[in-house]
Amino acid sequence: MVDVILGLQWGDEGKGKIVDYFAPQYDIIARFQGGPNAGHTLYVDGKKVVLHQIPSGIFHQNTINIIGNGVVLDPVTLKRECDTVASFGIDVRKNLFISQRTNLIVPTHRALDKASEMQKGDSKIGSTLKGIGPAYMDKTGRNALRVGDLLDKSFVTNYIKLRLKHQKLMDNFHFIEDITAWEEEFFEAIEFLRTLNIVNGEYFINNKIQEGKKVLAEGAQGSMLDIDFGTFPFVTSSNTISAGVCTGLGVAPQQIHDVLGVTKAYCTRVGGGPFPTELEDATGEELRKIGSEFGATTGRPRRCGWIDLVALKYTCMINGVTKVVMTKADVLDAFETLNVCTAYNIDGTEKMEVPFQMTRVNIDPVYKSFPGWNTDSSIIRNSTDLPTSMTGYIAYINEYIGAPVKYVSNGPGRDQIIVL
Repeated sequence: MVDVILGLQWGDEGKGKIVDYFAPQYDIIARFQGGPNAGHTLYVDGKKVVLHQIPSGIFHQNTINIIGNGVVLDPVTLKRECDTVASFGIDVRKNLFISQRTNLIVPTHRALDKASEMQKGDSKIGSTLKGIGPAYMDKTGRNALRVGDLLDKSFVTNYIKLRLKHQKLMDNFHFIEDITAWEEEFFEAIEFLRTLNIVNGEYFINNKIQEGKKVLAEGAQGSMLDIDFGTFPFVTSSNTISAGVCTGLGVAPQQIHDVLGVTKAYCTRVGGGPFPTELEDATGEELRKIGSEFGATTGRPRRCGWIDLVALKYTCMINGVTKVVMTKADVLDAFETLNVCTAYNIDGTEKMEVPFQMTRVNIDPVYKSFPGWNTDSSIIRNSTDLPTSMTGYIAYINEYIGAPVKYVSNGPGRDQIIVL
């Protein structure tokens, strides 16, 4: 049986904490897509830890953590994370496993990412410049190096061949980047990666399922960044929705049980692209300040706005969400009035569907207002103690999106989750 936790917005919904909260209920936590562009923030022994590659269950010693074939893996980032995790007394060689089919990010992928983004000029998509897009391009172009290739004596030869292909592309961009230091780090990290548990991922996870083990698939980024269903072209390079679990881990659709979707009580977005409810005023700045809305991966300030129920209902639909987790509800404590977007006004017509190409239409959000709760919700531990205005806010969202909010996160701490 496989349950899924994924983001329902444009990423940064707080999935890391939520996976960490549910991890003790599962035998296996598995990442199924994305790469080091993800930034899942956890608080362990009061210390902030941001994981980019390693599944968020790594701090639970009895939990197996898998990096699936749908992920693109940066060995340098992985080694740094393993060193961080080791400082907490965790031995990654005991509970971290990597699929041999996982594709590698090499130094020239990062250079290509930078070259491509620079060429876009004013049309930049806001790439994290981690090499994610070029790595996925090599996967679909059948040029990629995979983790299993590390165990073959021809790895260095194949790496050189790939680097030469990349160099020709960079020459077309008239782009020059000295990657000497990157390559030194890369090959040092490759030697470390060879010492980890490299497995046939699809057999490994399916055998565990047959043994009755419970699997939690951990998504990265958010559903509105999905390569097919997101706000194209301002999207990531992988399928971030629940369907990506099957191709990203090698499990059959009938194995998927619950899909837990994570949404903030408001909306944020990093980088460029459409954002219908964005607040470019004092209210947006207050959301950013109270919510500490700065990217875990890039450090960039996040764009902030009211919750978008049109987009949220859409992502619940395409993911088959069975339960919703609402995070950062406490950020709204100080607001006297809260707005929720219930429709898009496009050319004078109110629509409740996400358009094919948001970049080609002018969207004016239609709002419904709710009274704020003006209460310090971060100290609440039981659902019966929630203010009436908050329960009313949640009840309306439940009815609109057609999926129940079952959990409310009201602070960064592990214990700050209320079960409804």
